[in-house]
Amino acid sequence: MNASPRWRRPALTLALLAFAQFIITIDYNIVYVALPDIGDELGFTAQSLQWVVSAYLVGFGGFLLLGGRAVDRLGQRRMFILGLAIYGVSSLAGGLAADPGMLVAARAFQGLGGALLTPATLALIYTGFPEGTQRNRAMGVWGAAGSSGLAAGALLGGILTNDLGWEWVFFVNVPLALGAALAAPRLLSADPPPENHRGGFDMPGALIATAGASLMVFGLVSGPDAGWGSIRGAGALAAGAVLIGVFALVEWRTRNPLVPLRLFANRSLATAMAVMFLFLGSLSGQYYLFTTYLQNVLGYSALEAGLAFLPLTLISVATTGKLSTVLLGKWGTRTTLSIGLLVIAIGMILLAAGMSTGGSFWALLPGIVIWGVGSFGFPAMFVAAASGVEPAEQGVASALASTSQQIGGAVGLAAIVAIANTGLTAETGAAASDVVDGLRTAGWVAGLAMAAAAIIAATLKKPRATATPKINDIPEEPAPDLAAPSSG
Repeated sequence: MNASPRWRRPALTLALLAFAQFIITIDYNIVYVALPDIGDELGFTAQSLQWVVSAYLVGFGGFLLLGGRAVDRLGQRRMFILGLAIYGVSSLAGGLAADPGMLVAARAFQGLGGALLTPATLALIYTGFPEGTQRNRAMGVWGAAGSSGLAAGALLGGILTNDLGWEWVFFVNVPLALGAALAAPRLLSADPPPENHRGGFDMPGALIATAGASLMVFGLVSGPDAGWGSIRGAGALAAGAVLIGVFALVEWRTRNPLVPLRLFANRSLATAMAVMFLFLGSLSGQYYLFTTYLQNVLGYSALEAGLAFLPLTLISVATTGKLSTVLLGKWGTRTTLSIGLLVIAIGMILLAAGMSTGGSFWALLPGIVIWGVGSFGFPAMFVAAASGVEPAEQGVASALASTSQQIGGAVGLAAIVAIANTGLTAETGAAASDVVDGLRTAGWVAGLAMAAAAIIAATLKKPRATATPKINDIPEEPAPDLAAPSSG
């Protein structure tokens, strides 16, 4: 690979890719503080309201493998633009929803858009910036956008819900996605014609993987609502597990598999997948606990709850940008990732310890600050996932990592909600102390799970030291022909 980025305007291109990541991650949390208003206006029940969040997970997690291979086979830029288009249209439909079914369907289609956009964005970064200092810098910018999106989602959701109504947590995505889609053809190199890819698409594998992953995520998010012994819970999980087993057999025998099984022999990718599973499982649960405590215990409004995320947002943006890049260069992927996750774990545990019936935001602030500081480890997860993967398989590799992340999010949210609600009944008037005890215990569990992720990250194989040129030492390269095929 060349020693300099392959883009004509690498800074603007990276800004576009980081902006796409911001769109994806902001939508993960933006609906949380709007849930009470959505439930009241559209008639969701207390149990069914979780599907406003869960439908996004099902669509996202279920279609990631298909999306990743589509990126490799059909083109990175094509799938990037298509993912943005689906995102924009489904967001418009969500804002116009008049009943629960329409909103849940719109959220599922948002997930589909994310399943195309996420691997496309990562593949464009992996193939556009050489491994080493430049890629670490690019991942730092991308990670800052993702981390700020996760934290800013609740803040923006609170402001929009308070001032304009819950519909605007969806409408806001429409101009964002449209603007990014219009900028893409100007900044991203054209893809090679799809017919130039030999060997077909492995449609049987794509269909089986999509159905299996969708059923697994569906079963995980249905368990708390329908019961773990129900058809929707255990039945969907069992069916999904069977299909995943069938998928493995199909891939073993297929000449051009959707997911080359040799990728699982890549220790860095396999370790990153395990870390991501625990990371998002802990994080999704912690966001739920934090917003629940602010609104249900402290009595915060949607706007106040959103503003409570401001310190986390600002600190996360700062630490996942320049600091992350510096630490990746100085410490390497393994140390940066493991220490970052350990710092987040400490922050989560302190945040849980600060919860009490007569508490205040100031008691939570030390945990919030430490949690935000640890965000410098976020980009390192994806640096690890891309290590040693061929350019033509970066899309499916990033999809594998993201699938592990989304399934972890579904598992974590279900587990954390179950722990938080242990001992509570559906009757009104439950003691505030019981509610806080459940939230605090669940927060400690989330922190311990994050600590486990840090331990797993410490097992990453340390790469051999290589001389990597500094960005400032790289001479300006003549502008490439934008009509040239993109690598990968």
